[in-house]
Amino acid sequence: MTTAHHTARWGIVGLLLVSVCINYVDRGSLSVAAPILSEEFSLSPSKLGYLLSAFFWSYTAFQLVVGLLVDRHDVKWVYAGGFIVWSLAMASTGLATSFAGLLAARLWLGIGESVFLPSVSKIVVGFFPPERRGLPNALVDVGTKVGPALSIYLGGMLLQDYGWRALFIGVGLGSLLWLLPWTWSMPADPARSGERHAGGLGMAEILCRRETWGTSLGMFALGYVWIFLITWLPSYLVRERNYTLQQMAVLGSLPFWGMAVASLAGGWASDLWIARGGTPTRVRKTFAVTGLLMCAGLMLPAALVADSRFASGFLIASCVSLGIFTSNVWAITQTLAGPEAAGKWTGIQNFIGNLGGVISPIIAGLIVEQTRSFFLAFAAAAVILVLGAGCYLFLVPRIEPIEWKARRNSE
Repeated sequence: MTTAHHTARWGIVGLLLVSVCINYVDRGSLSVAAPILSEEFSLSPSKLGYLLSAFFWSYTAFQLVVGLLVDRHDVKWVYAGGFIVWSLAMASTGLATSFAGLLAARLWLGIGESVFLPSVSKIVVGFFPPERRGLPNALVDVGTKVGPALSIYLGGMLLQDYGWRALFIGVGLGSLLWLLPWTWSMPADPARSGERHAGGLGMAEILCRRETWGTSLGMFALGYVWIFLITWLPSYLVRERNYTLQQMAVLGSLPFWGMAVASLAGGWASDLWIARGGTPTRVRKTFAVTGLLMCAGLMLPAALVADSRFASGFLIASCVSLGIFTSNVWAITQTLAGPEAAGKWTGIQNFIGNLGGVISPIIAGLIVEQTRSFFLAFAAAAVILVLGAGCYLFLVPRIEPIEWKARRNSE
């Protein structure tokens, strides 16, 4: 590999990192604006829960579609098209004058952002060998943590100074500038071999593997907890911990910064461990299972302790633990799937994973409305994390490339 090619592929990873930051700023902005929108549109907690969940209805439904698209068409343009759709949907949110308008904008945002993970998996599989995918995946994953942190911090500040409409319109239209370096620097075909694997492998063969269900149900646990944090953390800090909008902007962003650091460190450390002789099965599963269990163990104290400072500390530690998990989750999937199935498997896994995102805002909203407390919402998240760890332990025996029928038939 030439030095120029080596530099170029990390440049693409950098662009993906920036796009994912934008992605999560856009999807998280409604949560930041929720306390204000609840008053302006007279939204009950349960109705707000449905609005926060709406993004994931379309986002989840389109995962399978996008998985097929990125395996059959040029991922460069699939991703660019989705980026345009989600940026314009973000801007249109600032023009909404009713609950129905907000709902429609969130549904379109979900359709656009559905290109994210299947596209990223396809690109990483094309650029990096299995033993070196921990770090690039972790770098992209950093964007999923920095984005919410920026969304809470900058969004909170913009809300206070300019109002919620300026937040949505400004971020949505300004984001379109990202397309300039992407169209210029992203190659037409990221596959190292130049071969396309769009053909023979079908969804049925992937769905017959228990590894598919192990990673997908583990992703369900992540989706449930992650979306619960993104959608309800700002309201939790304002309503239950009595923070001001400015305090919420600062303290609410800290767990996500901690998660970003943990994800980056975990991706680097896992690749280093493998380079020094650790098997991918031991390394990747250790990070995945440990991260989920530690997150569950630290989440309950965050909701239980009375002192807000200790609660914030437990919450940050819990999110750091989740970052340990997310640093390796997609490296596991990409190793198992290989180039033949990277897009489709990612689409299936993210479809099932985001079903957790569909239900968690609704369940949390109903719990808060009925109990007037967030404790049971945090408890439910902790239980689901433990079940997710069990899926990786018992349904994913080994982390190694699967021999697909299409591959065997071509040899």
